[in-house]
Amino acid sequence: MYFRAFSQTHIYEKPADSKEKSRTSIQCIECYERNIYTGSRDATVQHLILTISTNGTLSAGQRRTREGMARKLGSSSPITQLRTVPLYNYLLVLWDRSITALNMLSLEPVPALKKIQQVSLFEVYNALDQALRVEMVTSSSSRKLIRIHRVGVESWEVLKEVTMQQSPLAFAVDGTSLCVATSDRYLLCDLQTGNSEELFPHSHSRQHIVVTSVEQGEFLLHGPENLGMFVLKTGICQRPPLLCLQDVLAATACFPYVLILQPQTLSVYSVLDQKQKQSVSVMGAKGLISTPDGVLVFTERDIFSLALVPLEEQIHSLVGHERLEEALMLLDGVQSHRPLDSYKELQKAIACLAGFAHFYQGEFSEARDLFIKGELDPREIICLYPDVKLCLCEDFQSGLDQVNKSRGLQVLCNQGTKSSNHYLAFLGEFLRAVRGTQQALKCNKDVDSALLRLYVTLMDTEMLQELVASSNDCCIDHCVPVLEENSRYFALGSLYESNGMLDDAIKTWMSVTDGINEDPTCSDAYGHIVRTLSQLRNSEMVWTFAEWTVQTNQKIGVHIFTKRPPDDQFEVDDVLVVLETFPQALLLYLEFLIYKLNSKEERHHSSLALAYVSHSLSEEGGTGTGSGVRETRGKLQQLLWESKHYNVSTVYESLKSTSLHSEKAIVLGRSGKHSEALQLLVDEARDPEGAEVYCDRASQGRDSSFRQALLLTLLKIYLNSEELTGTTIDLLNKHLQVFPLEDMMQLLPDSWSVQLVSPFIVSSLRGTFHRRQMVKLEKALAQAELFRHKVIWIQASKTMCRMNKDQTCSVCTKGLTEPPFASNLQGELMHVCCTGSSGF
Repeated sequence: MYFRAFSQTHIYEKPADSKEKSRTSIQCIECYERNIYTGSRDATVQHLILTISTNGTLSAGQRRTREGMARKLGSSSPITQLRTVPLYNYLLVLWDRSITALNMLSLEPVPALKKIQQVSLFEVYNALDQALRVEMVTSSSSRKLIRIHRVGVESWEVLKEVTMQQSPLAFAVDGTSLCVATSDRYLLCDLQTGNSEELFPHSHSRQHIVVTSVEQGEFLLHGPENLGMFVLKTGICQRPPLLCLQDVLAATACFPYVLILQPQTLSVYSVLDQKQKQSVSVMGAKGLISTPDGVLVFTERDIFSLALVPLEEQIHSLVGHERLEEALMLLDGVQSHRPLDSYKELQKAIACLAGFAHFYQGEFSEARDLFIKGELDPREIICLYPDVKLCLCEDFQSGLDQVNKSRGLQVLCNQGTKSSNHYLAFLGEFLRAVRGTQQALKCNKDVDSALLRLYVTLMDTEMLQELVASSNDCCIDHCVPVLEENSRYFALGSLYESNGMLDDAIKTWMSVTDGINEDPTCSDAYGHIVRTLSQLRNSEMVWTFAEWTVQTNQKIGVHIFTKRPPDDQFEVDDVLVVLETFPQALLLYLEFLIYKLNSKEERHHSSLALAYVSHSLSEEGGTGTGSGVRETRGKLQQLLWESKHYNVSTVYESLKSTSLHSEKAIVLGRSGKHSEALQLLVDEARDPEGAEVYCDRASQGRDSSFRQALLLTLLKIYLNSEELTGTTIDLLNKHLQVFPLEDMMQLLPDSWSVQLVSPFIVSSLRGTFHRRQMVKLEKALAQAELFRHKVIWIQASKTMCRMNKDQTCSVCTKGLTEPPFASNLQGELMHVCCTGSSGF
């Protein structure tokens, strides 16, 4: 069965008359509702009336006509055009180059309307500004012009004349736009302004020129190279042309189709895709006209009706022939012109069928778009995948026919792995597209569960984790076994977490951390537990897993306390109790209290110092690296220097019996025992450099005399030991300004030779001499500056200043009315009080 857009019916055959056969042949026809009018070669107008079926409608398959009135207008010329004016019940007839008005029913002439002479063409249209006003365009047969007439009840009036460069051979009217064909070109005219625009040339004979209105604001023209050109009234083309229109006799439109009449054939083209849809054999056809429900085609003696097949029937026919894209295009294209009550449901059904056609051909992008457009139930697609459909949470009755279902299974199961993966990837893409939309609202659990199983099958860890970690509707009973069977325990924990089962989630991740279960896709389950607990507001659950977390890794586990939100910190004492048996975690937490939370409590500072001491001693005992020991002692020393809140005696007692001499010295210094501290650094620590550093650090924020006293104390300690002679000399040379030469000469031992202390003496003398010279230089410079100012003063005092009563200040521009005034070197006068702002 082939596709039909129109059904053909023979509705009238002119009675045969061998003598007058050629003279009575039909030349033109016109139709209004059930009335058909024919114009013959012998100037006769025949009224035909379509019969009505028993149910009161026109039967498309059994249309017939009966003859009504007939009127012979004359014998000189054939009738070339007929047009009806239903508003006034007129039938306008063009014959013998004149327009005559007849009554549509009686065919009697209308006495009030005189003939319009010298007319070659005419068209009737309704005026845009008034629905109840009819206008007519006529082309003069004797002059190159077009006239616009207003058709009235008792008269017609010429409204405007538009001059043409060539005589029109055919034209069509749409509102105020007139498309005209001349002997060699097509023009577009504006009936209001009279302006015309050339469209394109042609080389057709008069018989093959075509100008017809397709729909509002658009014309169809027989263009160059036998192309059917669609032209808007703006002069542009928005549709591709019709191809290869040879020997065209006439054309008309019946949306969404254009019918092209050729010598032996009537071709039906779609306006939507410009493709030929049907071909009807009509022998000897001379012309055709459009009717509300189809087209009338006439020969010399016959009239055929081509009724438009109901659009739903056309669409179903296209679907039956698997021309689904055409069906969708037709459905969407006619909706704005001929709305269908079942449009939405029909569109969905066809879109889904077209989607399956693309699906089985591997055209997944098109299939996805059509499935979404057709609002296909996602479960219909899931059912095509044997493994994935096991995740459906409830019995689902598919609306697809068994052929489609078996075809889908064959595609997925019997083709190669690569092809199967392509179909699986499409399923994921489609389910992601509809997930969370109205289309999947009724089956959210099925969609999410299918996605989970699909990601597991495709080993797409990233997408699986994204699904289970976010809000989802996965069916726990179906998804948990899938994840367990495929060793996806980390994803299983995330699934528990996103479904509010946090206790099960953490226990699942713990089993991976402890090695009870293995998950090759997870490299840091423990880190995820710590991050989860650190952000968890449920304090009871945090305490439940806190000991295991810290015991597993003290350095990282303590983050469950130190990286909590600022507004969700635990009680410090409770945390300290838990961390008592975990020294490294305790140390890190105390650092957090002091350096992050800025705790000022003595016990926290003292506890941190003791923790540092204990950690340093343990590392020195062989359990740590050299760099680790240095780092810990550095932190301890920083705390001892900077903190003002630890208990000095408690910390000193912990250091007293240790080898941490630098730290002991700092604590002694905090007690004000600087001499003991320096003695400790020199004698026990044997760290002269550290002693000097101590002096610098201890004197920070103090005056220079305090630093001088510390260095002098250190020097005296050095002088008490003969082994430190070299160190003493280095100290003297390094701090020349601190140690005056006169005092040092009294303090240094008499046994020291001059050669030993000569560098110190020379440097000191040189420094003293330099300072004296600098004092002299500064004094000389000051005297020179004083002399310069005296010269300026002398020059200024000897300068004459002329003052008059209108003199104004050069700064504030006010008058100088008081005796005191000032003058700069340029001789400008000003108030004494204005000298500051002038830069004087």
